[in-house]
Amino acid sequence: MKSEREVKFIISTEAQNHFGRLLDDVAANGTRYIVKRFGAPKAAIIPLEDLETLLAGESNGQTYLQVLQESRPTYTLGEPIKPRSTGRD
Repeated sequence: MKSEREVKFIISTEAQNHFGRLLDDVAANGTRYIVKRFGAPKAAIIPLEDLETLLAGESNGQTYLQVLQESRPTYTLGEPIKPRSTGRD
């Protein structure tokens, strides 16, 4: 996925009314669209290449998620949190 591609926001009725042009823009220019409904983002329309990249990484996603969860510190309610050392001690 190329991060320099443009991301545009579009309301759902506008996306519906101009869907053909939207698809042409996505396919030709790699533009990514965030579709809003009632002011809130609800879906994304992205190039097929981006979807393939996301799906290929999905199998690795569980591994990354597990590592993130394991690396997240756990706290007991009411237990004071010690500040991290800054190395200036």
